[in-house]
Amino acid sequence: MSNERFIETYSQGVTNVRKIIVDIETGVNYLLISSNITTGCGIAVLVDKAGNPIVTPIDEISK
Repeated sequence: MSNERFIETYSQGVTNVRKIIVDIETGVNYLLISSNITTGCGIAVLVDKAGNPIVTPIDEISK
């Protein structure tokens, strides 16, 4: 069993990077954005139209 808690499910860009990562314990989806290595990065919970966190069912996550 892996000790890693997050998996990357989507990645876009090289310099301006956008990634979706999923917490494999909760299924919650996060958006990670990085413009370049000098300005840092940001992370936010992805939400649906109602403002609820987007959750991937745990059994659909490949561990």
